[in-house]
Amino acid sequence: MPRLPILFLLITVMLDAMGIGLIMPVIPDLIRDVRGGSLAQAALWGGVLSTVFAVMQFLFSPGLGSLSDHFGRRPVLLVSLAVMALDYLAMALAGSIWILFAGRIVGGITSATQAVASACMADLSAPKDKAANFGLIGAAFGVGFVLGPLIGGTLGALGPRAPFHAAALLATANLIFGLLVMRETVEDKNRRPFVWARANPLRAFRAISDLPGLRPLLWVFFLFSVALYVYPAIWSYFTQERFGWSTQVIGLSLALFGITMALVQGGLIRVALYRLGDRGTVVCGLILNLFSFGLIAMVTEGRLALILTPVAALGTVVVPALQGIMSQRVSDDAQGALQGVLTSVNALATILSPLMMTSAFAAFTGAAAPLYLPGAPFLLAMGLLGAALALFLGLRPSATAVR
Repeated sequence: MPRLPILFLLITVMLDAMGIGLIMPVIPDLIRDVRGGSLAQAALWGGVLSTVFAVMQFLFSPGLGSLSDHFGRRPVLLVSLAVMALDYLAMALAGSIWILFAGRIVGGITSATQAVASACMADLSAPKDKAANFGLIGAAFGVGFVLGPLIGGTLGALGPRAPFHAAALLATANLIFGLLVMRETVEDKNRRPFVWARANPLRAFRAISDLPGLRPLLWVFFLFSVALYVYPAIWSYFTQERFGWSTQVIGLSLALFGITMALVQGGLIRVALYRLGDRGTVVCGLILNLFSFGLIAMVTEGRLALILTPVAALGTVVVPALQGIMSQRVSDDAQGALQGVLTSVNALATILSPLMMTSAFAAFTGAAAPLYLPGAPFLLAMGLLGAALALFLGLRPSATAVR
């Protein structure tokens, strides 16, 4: 595969992932800087900004994927990076909460390019290498998941706006890099007209899920995504309540999860696919997460939870293996549409999971809790993983085999 275009794609996905974590350490101070008010009021606005970001990803991922099937991956990626850079600059200079709100809307749209990057990776990959190369996309996301909070926290010492200036510079640098090295991967033989119906996320779900065997696989992907988001949704609350961890320890534990996820999807996934195949990798990953989430829910020592953190990250081999299975079941001219749907599924999970997990946490740690159980969200995630495993095992092997 061409190395420089692949590097450009991975940096693009990394920037998409950083867009979420980068603002986490500074967004409370930035909101109070532009609006005033208490920390509690800032937290409410922060929740609104996070939700609108995920909603925009959900709504626009199929559209960007379908646009790339018609106009090509290169222009969609490059235009999105240019808009991303301008968006970060606008947020850095924001003087009102509504500019921040608009910035998160635009940011959610531009970060939906993970679908286009994944489709481009599919274009550049031989059929037998697709699942492993999707692992590189997951690894890049893991690196962004680690670097975002670290860079945001470090530069936040210079002021709440500094991380946004840095993000704008990174997006601009990657835009220039892409202009120099990225070639178009959509050819006439796999180009298809843009149809508005495919840009509608709900219609796109129907169009993709009507393909043989894809609907149950999309449900498996969705259930796994909702369960996995128990980490960013609840980890800081859970570890403070259960172990009394400081913010520094929480940050390091999340970095450990992200590093392990990057190593798993960038390297171990190839070993797993070689030894177990796509289907076996999905099954083993689901079982591994079931095991680790159950233990995390019950442990009472912080050291054990820290040990279990990378074990839980090992289960992320499920994502590229499932992507590989589904990518093999659609035609070359629909790769962008498929990856757009998968990104929307993931975005929908990021909308629903925090609501579910924080509600479960509050229900079992509040004054009226019928049973004190801070690990309840992880038990809920276990239930979702069990449903995903049962659904996947219920499929005929031919429906999950790579063709």
